[in-house]
Amino acid sequence: MQKIEFADSAQSTIGVEWEIALVDHDTADLCSVAEKVLCKLKDDAGIPHEEEHPTIKPELLLNTVEIVTGVHHTVAEAAAELRENVRTLSEVTTPMGVDLYCAGSHPFAAPTSQPVTDKERYANLIDRTQWWGRQMVIYGVHVHVGLDDREKALPITDGLVNYQPHFQALSASSPYWGGEDTGYASQRALMFQQLPTAGIPFHFNTWSEYESYVADMLYTGVIDDISEIRWDVRPVARLGTVEMRICDGMSSLEDISAITALTQCLVHDMSLSLEAGNKIPVMPDWYRVENKWRAARYGLDAIIILNAQGDEMLVSDHLRSEVKRLMPIAEQLGCADELQGIIRLIERGAEYQLQREVFAASGGDFREIVRTNVSRMLTQTN
Repeated sequence: MQKIEFADSAQSTIGVEWEIALVDHDTADLCSVAEKVLCKLKDDAGIPHEEEHPTIKPELLLNTVEIVTGVHHTVAEAAAELRENVRTLSEVTTPMGVDLYCAGSHPFAAPTSQPVTDKERYANLIDRTQWWGRQMVIYGVHVHVGLDDREKALPITDGLVNYQPHFQALSASSPYWGGEDTGYASQRALMFQQLPTAGIPFHFNTWSEYESYVADMLYTGVIDDISEIRWDVRPVARLGTVEMRICDGMSSLEDISAITALTQCLVHDMSLSLEAGNKIPVMPDWYRVENKWRAARYGLDAIIILNAQGDEMLVSDHLRSEVKRLMPIAEQLGCADELQGIIRLIERGAEYQLQREVFAASGGDFREIVRTNVSRMLTQTN
């Protein structure tokens, strides 16, 4: 059996990963200049080219970089680091005529035309997954939350899957794909799950069951490393965290802060519940799959399944009640204003809704979707 040690971590500490696309300022199309950007960042910081930048990383595609934070206790601290790192990145990209863009997908770029980063693990991914792998022109936001006990990891993973449609609906920002309106709020959600080890996680009753699963995946060659398990929610043993990977990419730092606060509050609330001797409900598989599809299709208009009994509610209504329920937790964690940002997001509209509004107002110009998104990022991070 594959023994997996769970690192020590302080309960409810957080870290955020923000995948950002590089787009040409004039054409609004993707541009594959990540290597050039990363080299300049390293030169500016005095970092040898063979080493990675500490906070700005390469990703699968050469049109993408990923900004990562360190470990923080509050959402405000994490947001401040994200803002500073985006400023650092922008100081390099702006003179190159490159803008920063983030949504679940790019509205008109040709997916199969995007060059892949020259790393063995990325080459192996594309070789194995072929057409589906070449479609992965997608961007997301991931939130890690620290756990002080390994035994909390799997129940809280199940607990966050119960909120999959909530996170999906709030962040949905990929209605367009290759110059077409897909009819979905999040095309990314359904695209990413085509990879063999992506999608909704399996349910495990014990850590040893999870270890057996990982051992089987390694033994049969499905994965070469545990990091290749790319579930929508997953335990990350080497960091001592649970990682929420559901969300489409978001251009608004305020929205990322709201999503981070919701994640932190839910995990902290579940942790307290487990310590009190309670169990986290596990939704039946068929409801978990259906909820993901509904949120990807309808976004904030999705009617979601709440429990094993099949009770249903409009996702935005349930979010309002959850924000109210979690507010005492948010006050304890110092993220009450950021959690209230969930309500502001609902009232303003999610990114997929804004994109469709911009598209209609511009007479059908996909470039205006990109430019509006770029402008929002600039406004939020300056």
